[in-house]
Amino acid sequence: MPKHITYYLSLVSPWTYLGHARLGEIAARHGATIDYVPITVSAIFPRTGGLPLPKRAPERQAYRLVELKRWKQVLAVPLTIEPKHFPTDDRPAARLALTAKAQGHDIAELTLAILRACWAEERDIADLATLRGIADACGLDGGALLKESEADAGQQRLDAACEQAVAAGCFGVPWYDVAGEPFWGQDRLELVEKKLAGEL
Repeated sequence: MPKHITYYLSLVSPWTYLGHARLGEIAARHGATIDYVPITVSAIFPRTGGLPLPKRAPERQAYRLVELKRWKQVLAVPLTIEPKHFPTDDRPAARLALTAKAQGHDIAELTLAILRACWAEERDIADLATLRGIADACGLDGGALLKESEADAGQQRLDAACEQAVAAGCFGVPWYDVAGEPFWGQDRLELVEKKLAGEL
């Protein structure tokens, strides 16, 4: 039976960024395909008990920064712990990526470029001009993508993706679904690999 991962991600999540490339490497090792599903936690959290970062207790916010510093060091991934444009609205980026996907493009590179723009390059991924430049740099027609993604069809795709995520039990990102079994967080990628290897 073909191996497949459904991958729910937020394009403004540092945890998504930290695990993004590794997921691709794991999938390649096991001959698995990945369905990239950009969502927005602004639609997920209110329905699943989550809180946006500014509303979390100071202790939770402080611990998050400690963990980001640890994972940055362990993974040796370029990461700005407190980037200039965060928090920011991830919906324009999600609509753009979903539109590219709907047009038949493999969005692995595009999604990584958007994540890197926020967390390594300190660019504002809520800015449409920034998104256009990122898409163009990935060999896509950023202007054409934005024209469609910022129309009703773009929001409808995002709404559908969020509904799909909630139906799958997703309450945070990154969220990996392997054969119906959920894994939450980039720190679960070792378990994802064991599942693909038949060890779980």
